[in-house]
Amino acid sequence: MKILIGIDTGVNTGFAVAFDHGEGGVLQKVESLSITQAMQSVLNYEDEYDLKDIMLYIEDARKRTWFTGGREKSQGVGSVKRDAQIWEDWCTEQGLNFKMIHPAANATKKKVEDFKRMTGWTGRTNEHARDAAMLVFKRYWKA
Repeated sequence: MKILIGIDTGVNTGFAVAFDHGEGGVLQKVESLSITQAMQSVLNYEDEYDLKDIMLYIEDARKRTWFTGGREKSQGVGSVKRDAQIWEDWCTEQGLNFKMIHPAANATKKKVEDFKRMTGWTGRTNEHARDAAMLVFKRYWKA
């Protein structure tokens, strides 16, 4: 079994876990955490499972070249880009398997009802948690 962890970077870090038994990622956890809580959660999985069986899929806001909004939105984008760099550095330092995913390669911004219909997940979610989940839902492990 492979453990797929989706990370949507930001002040509210989307965190999702899916298990891949060879049939694509099946959601096990979908939530929003602080960046430090998300990092600790990753380490908790590292304690329970073999490191070689864990892959993080992290949305890389640094690759996003489009955004709308004013000055506040621009500052928020800078913060999320910085968080993507922090995640990349941290994963490298920890020796974790990870992939930085271009935002255009992820099916983001799903409304609650669409997300429930697509994934079957009935727990409470916010936009960040759903974005993280879409990074790993039905994804196949690719080393």
